Amino acid sequence: MSRVPRWLGRLGAGLSEMSERLDERRAEVEREGTAEPENTPSDATSSPEEYAEPLEPAPRPDPAQAVPWGVRVAAEAGWRLLVLAGTVWVLMKVITAIQLVVMAFVVSLLLTALLQPTVARLKRAGVPGGAATALTAILGFVVIGLMGWFVTWQVMANIDNLSDQVQDGIDDLRRWLLNSPFHVTDKQINGIAKNLRDAIGDNTDSITSAGLEGVTVVVEALTGILLAFFSTLFLLYDGKRIWEWTLKLVPAAARPGVAGAGPRAWATLTAYVRGTVIVALIDAIFIGLGIYFLDVPMAVPLAVFIFLFSFIPLVGAVASGALAVVVALVTQGVFTAVMTLAVVLAVQQIEGHILQPFILGRAVRVHPLAVVLSVAAGGMVAGIGGAIVAVPLVAVTNTVVGYLHAYSREQALRYAPRPRGATASGVAPVTAARQSREPEPPADEGQDTPPG
Repeated sequence: MSRVPRWLGRLGAGLSEMSERLDERRAEVEREGTAEPENTPSDATSSPEEYAEPLEPAPRPDPAQAVPWGVRVAAEAGWRLLVLAGTVWVLMKVITAIQLVVMAFVVSLLLTALLQPTVARLKRAGVPGGAATALTAILGFVVIGLMGWFVTWQVMANIDNLSDQVQDGIDDLRRWLLNSPFHVTDKQINGIAKNLRDAIGDNTDSITSAGLEGVTVVVEALTGILLAFFSTLFLLYDGKRIWEWTLKLVPAAARPGVAGAGPRAWATLTAYVRGTVIVALIDAIFIGLGIYFLDVPMAVPLAVFIFLFSFIPLVGAVASGALAVVVALVTQGVFTAVMTLAVVLAVQQIEGHILQPFILGRAVRVHPLAVVLSVAAGGMVAGIGGAIVAVPLVAVTNTVVGYLHAYSREQALRYAPRPRGATASGVAPVTAARQSREPEPPADEGQDTPPG
């Protein structure tokens, strides 16, 4: 009985020690929960924002990345277009300042494209280069001069007879209008004639000044003819070396492409000039025969005018046909004028739908909208000369751009990194197919490099 209280005493001492340890641990937890953190103000009214740690500012994006992609593309294209527009504007100013020289050189290029095959044939026949060039150029300019002289001679020889026929034709037209179903009165016809006389009288000074300016025009025309003659001579004789010298002005990286585009551009220009001459000659012959059998005065000079005007696309055909119809109207009457109009329209329809596609072919095919816009722009910039050279310029530009585009793609395929295991067979068919679509330069001697 004496041992039981001793055991109970040790158990109670252990429980008391455990209770004290629990109380100490509870007190430590309470002190840690109620302790204030460092750098915390003791003022109980302070908000959490006042003692929160400051945040670092987020980095700003790159300005180029902040601009939308579409705006960046538009800006990139815009400044390049501005540079191109400025270059074209400066170029047009320079061309306007030396318009006579530029037009003479362009005419010489067209004449060279027309006469060069003859020089090549003479060289193949054994004629020396200088003699072949001089003979061809002189013969070509003699033919052109004879055409101008013949037209002038026919007009001067028939001017008196033509004036009488014009007066008779006007009287016949007056009587036809009076008896026509249009109910035109004699008073209205006299009023129109009076207005025409008044307009001529009021513009006498302008007509006189235009006549005085005509002297300057004649001098400039003679100067341009001489420049075109000598330029044609040198291009026919030494055109190959001139082209090689021109290639030296091109940067070395772009020289192979330009060297390949040159012969194709020259082939296009040659095909255009040849085709235009053949089509204009056919128009002049058939329309001339038609108005000759209709007894229209000066049928041969009118045919020459039709031939020359045919070199102006669209506008030339309309102007030359209208001239023939007007001459027929005032000299032979309404019926002959209607028949002349029918002949002109028939020949021009045959020309537009059969002759031009067959003779010119695909090498110089230009969209009708491009023809209209180029002729209008050329006429606004440089008058009749600009309208004449506008279409061949567009055709040559189309050929050059197409070739350079194909050339750049071929170079990109040739030097592009190939995937592992690839062979040349995967690229060769593409290159061969592209080369088969490119226009080849003519095989005639003397046309491998422009313009020699």
